[in-house]
Amino acid sequence: MSSDPRDQNALSRRAFATRVGGVAAAAFVAGHDVFTPSAVSAAPSVSGRVIGANDKVVVASIGIRGQGNALKRGFARIPNLEIKTLCDIDANLADERINDDRLKDVAAFKPGFVQDLRRVLDDKDIDGVIIATPNQWHALATIWALQAGKHVYVEKPASYTVWEGRQMVSAASRYNKIVQVGTMNRSRPAVRQAIEFIHKGGIGRLHTARGLCFKSRPGIGKYPDGPLGPGEKYKLNAETSQYEPAWDAAYLSKVDYNLWLGPAAERPFNRNRFHYNWHWHWSYGNGDTGNQGPHQFDIARWGLQKNEHPVKVSSMGGYFGPESSQETPDTHSSMFEYADGTILEFATRGQSTNDEGTQTIGNLFYGTEGWVWVDGDGRKWQSYRGRKNEPGPGSETPADAGGGGSDPNVLTSIETPHYRNFVDALRAGDPKILTCDILEGHLSSTLPHLANISYRVGRGLTFDGKTEQFVGDKDADKLLTRDYRKGFEIPKLT
Repeated sequence: MSSDPRDQNALSRRAFATRVGGVAAAAFVAGHDVFTPSAVSAAPSVSGRVIGANDKVVVASIGIRGQGNALKRGFARIPNLEIKTLCDIDANLADERINDDRLKDVAAFKPGFVQDLRRVLDDKDIDGVIIATPNQWHALATIWALQAGKHVYVEKPASYTVWEGRQMVSAASRYNKIVQVGTMNRSRPAVRQAIEFIHKGGIGRLHTARGLCFKSRPGIGKYPDGPLGPGEKYKLNAETSQYEPAWDAAYLSKVDYNLWLGPAAERPFNRNRFHYNWHWHWSYGNGDTGNQGPHQFDIARWGLQKNEHPVKVSSMGGYFGPESSQETPDTHSSMFEYADGTILEFATRGQSTNDEGTQTIGNLFYGTEGWVWVDGDGRKWQSYRGRKNEPGPGSETPADAGGGGSDPNVLTSIETPHYRNFVDALRAGDPKILTCDILEGHLSSTLPHLANISYRVGRGLTFDGKTEQFVGDKDADKLLTRDYRKGFEIPKLT
């Protein structure tokens, strides 16, 4: 253990493996597929400190596998910021994430590791947390952190359900803390420029916004419950050449699966409902409409200047891939109408497709005098005017405008400004500095939630934005929230 008394709740690089996974190991050795839920303590007591403009900001990163690892790397390079603790239910990740070759030039990056996020929240030295867990944990982790006096950066979608999002908004207000949602387009210079152009009437009166999530996804197959057997291999999908680590009993002995489930119903471990592929199962994820989609939903709503919920939603689609355990649609078309008749359209296509307006992942805006595309990684945009589609202002010269922008399926997006925006607001203690606070995140996350609910009940719906309930549809209302597992209930704050 570190000699620094601040590290009493964290593991050193050398010691992490000796302090995790005992209960999980015993469970699998005994031949059980499901861990027995342990007692879950209440949220940590409130703590926190006042941060001066020149003080070091101390954070913890909760969820460090995929996007969480990218967030860790981004925040680690912010001057005068320390990532004190890494946290993940999968302790197998700890050594590689701590000893990150891509951060070897960052002298301040010397984190410890804990497996239980509640130990992070107990640490009074930590000012803020970065949450990149599966979706079912976003709201509870955020609210617990706020109750513990921490500021929060939480990945999109802000919430797993509409009701959870509203509790997050209430919690940020009640505990007077900073909550930034990871829709980083709000901080990308090119996107901000495009939205300003639209808002100033660059294409006339805006009447329609269209979001695109054309992201071809290979099938994930179907597998039995339980850990992998001896010598068995597993790939996340049918087309990748990369095998995941063997998620066998030995591996899972260092995974707190009970904590991974969190608010979700108790179910046996299944490789296809674990790392990453949880996105395609309703108990944990919201499909690609609620995965890639929140970025484009947020831009669409931002461009439309709608700080309100739509009044109508209609959504249809299905899963058209090979046989698999996937529950969410891979082809999904949704339409929303606001009170003034403005339209927001959204399309998710997981199979073969053409582009639209030069884009496969991105946004299209239509006004009375022209239209605009914004590319998916937030680097380029272009306007066109009149019936002859003559190029207007954009992020590139008219001669280059037809090229469309960089490939949105390549992770070359600009994210650092969004991280810095969170830290700037945290230092100032001023949520008004945020480019995407929790209310903005809630309004944008509600859109894919409404689309999924309409799809699941199989009909168009009318929504009352003031009560955040459907009009005359109790079956749809049930999907605005979920049944919570004992010990992981979301506090009701409204």
